Amino acid sequence: MENKKLYITDTILRDAHQSQAATRMKLEDMIPALEKLDSMGYWSVECWGGATFDSCMRFLNEDPWERLRTIKKHMPNTKLQMLLRGQNLLGYKHYSDDVVDMFVKKSIENGIEVIRIFDALNDVRNIEQAIKSCKKYGGICEAALSYTESPVHNEEYFVDLARKLEKMGADTICIKDMANLLLPYDAYSLVKKLKENVKVPIHLHTHNTTGTGDMTYLMAAQAGVDIVDCALSPFANGTSNPSTEALVATLQGTERDTGLDLTNLSEAAAHFRKIADKMKAEGTLDPKVLNVDTKTLIYQVPGGMLSNLLSQLKQANAEDKYYDVLAEVPRVRKDFGYPPLVTPTSQIVGTQAVLNVLSGERYKMVPKESKALLRGEYGRLPGEVNEEVRKKAIGNDKVITCRPADLLEPELVKYATEMKEKGIGKCEEDILSYALFPQVAEKFFAVRDKKEDDENTIRNLIVEDLSI
Repeated sequence: MENKKLYITDTILRDAHQSQAATRMKLEDMIPALEKLDSMGYWSVECWGGATFDSCMRFLNEDPWERLRTIKKHMPNTKLQMLLRGQNLLGYKHYSDDVVDMFVKKSIENGIEVIRIFDALNDVRNIEQAIKSCKKYGGICEAALSYTESPVHNEEYFVDLARKLEKMGADTICIKDMANLLLPYDAYSLVKKLKENVKVPIHLHTHNTTGTGDMTYLMAAQAGVDIVDCALSPFANGTSNPSTEALVATLQGTERDTGLDLTNLSEAAAHFRKIADKMKAEGTLDPKVLNVDTKTLIYQVPGGMLSNLLSQLKQANAEDKYYDVLAEVPRVRKDFGYPPLVTPTSQIVGTQAVLNVLSGERYKMVPKESKALLRGEYGRLPGEVNEEVRKKAIGNDKVITCRPADLLEPELVKYATEMKEKGIGKCEEDILSYALFPQVAEKFFAVRDKKEDDENTIRNLIVEDLSI
């Protein structure tokens, strides 16, 4: 892949609609375009993981595993990619190693080839098991650097992290710039350094929240980045990723030409434009997400976190405290040892900042998630923690210094037994759905299985009628 053709991963089936429409695109909206997408020549198409798994069951009454199998059936020639939160998988807590191993195995069996694995704290111990399992079952392991800026996060930090990930078995390394903080010249410098220090391909992921994403990709392309994440234009830009067509057009005829065909891309885009228009009419796609918001560059607060803070302040009838909270976020982040602001740490730091401002005394109220972060339950914090704050939050509790998952007993058998007792679930994939989201999965199984039973009854009646 060395420094010629630039490869593209299209996020239209996952991050694009997760970023703009709360992950509400249905499988039926995707199917008509899948064969077209399969013929494009993308490096991969991201279609699973992140919030899709939860959303499928919770809001769309779809089986996430069935979605994946269907996409694979229509896209046999394209690598399908997913996003995995290391030991958190697709949930919000750490799962035992046997659950992680089985989840990775079943993801690959059902059609995933590329697994992008990241940890919110860049604690490599939290992605160890997922990497091992990905390699064991023949997946392409893309280990990610959660990009952020702080006194402890500099270029050398990320180069060192990339070296560690390559040694752990990463097939590609992704710079995951979830908040669109990586500016164009910094991207050029970081990509250059990574290319000098690791042998595996470098994949860059950014958004266009601050309006700098396209320029960041252009500079990264000059520096030799191998692959970038884009989205077809109907779901591109704003809080989503930069537009596929725009980058393809920009690089046409240069040594970094993507080799993708603009006519084909615009035909696929025409289908998704209809879906975007339908979602705008339904209210699932708010046009506000298409705006450029440079506040991220000033406060380092990702777009999704900004809207979260606003809604928390609205509920407390304290919208006038918005800028006080924004100023408090970097202070809390410093006290907590500079975690990158990505799920779940962005929510933890943001909520703590709101409580600090509203209660009139810093750390008077400390939610259990803040305590867990300071206790080491999420892993090793990147910088030094303010020990006074830690003491105020967790008292004399012991801080966990081992890999947090080492404290977990195997859980798969427990979940399978629980399901047997409740008389729910039909296969190993169902056990994993239940392990990640027990209440949501149980409700979903009831709806799915009743529908299947009804369909079987109708089928049997038709067969009986035909045999008369």
